[in-house]
Amino acid sequence: MSKQMQLVQVYGTRLIQARWLSPIILLAFWELGSRTGLIPEHVLAAPSEVLGTLWQMLISGELPRNLLVSLQRAAIGLCIGFGLGTVLGLLAGLSRQGELSFDPVMQIHGKIPVFALTPLFIAWFGIGEFPKIALIAFSTVFPVYLNLYAGIRAVDVRLIEAARSFGLNRREIIWHVILPGALPSLLMGLRYALSVSVLVLVIAEQINASAGLGYLVNNARDFMRTDIIVVCLMVYAVLGLAGDAMVRLLEYRFLAWRPSMVQP
Repeated sequence: MSKQMQLVQVYGTRLIQARWLSPIILLAFWELGSRTGLIPEHVLAAPSEVLGTLWQMLISGELPRNLLVSLQRAAIGLCIGFGLGTVLGLLAGLSRQGELSFDPVMQIHGKIPVFALTPLFIAWFGIGEFPKIALIAFSTVFPVYLNLYAGIRAVDVRLIEAARSFGLNRREIIWHVILPGALPSLLMGLRYALSVSVLVLVIAEQINASAGLGYLVNNARDFMRTDIIVVCLMVYAVLGLAGDAMVRLLEYRFLAWRPSMVQP
């Protein structure tokens, strides 16, 4: 290994270590503030107490049970939203008539705050599981649609012309040229949709939930258990990071043909 490569590795290692420095210092001050009483327990529990509560909730099975319920809601809503967004994006991106029919409606959809729809969804669908899943599905349609639509329209015209010169018909051009060219944008839309689904899950589970992470947060709020609230916030954050990591793996799997794609 060359000296230059060794210097790069040393610099990279030090950079990674430096990035962990500020979070560790923040946790240390947080713990110190809690121990000295500067941060009251009813305001924010100490990190050590949060970790202890996390362990207890894992051992008792309380956290896994409620996490499974939340994952089911998020997964169903995301699948519905991703499917609708993909279909609408294909129709609008591949057809001028489809664009005129669906794009104006989707642009209006994208401007509506999903959180403002919560009371309306409760009035329409009640307080069961359906409004929770519907909110997640509604919120994830637009990022998938918008990215796929933009990706299709951004395919290089010269590639399409080259495909025509080789004798490919419209269906073959769509399958072999346009869709592969738009796949990176679709995966980017999926990444946004995963993030949005976790954010909306927090709101959706405030609707009279009897199980799920939101249910734990509501109960913890009533009893001023900030340690449980912080644990649930940590789980929400981990869900978001895990979803992003899954999309990155899909990118490495399906976009290996891109010159700019660096294998992990």
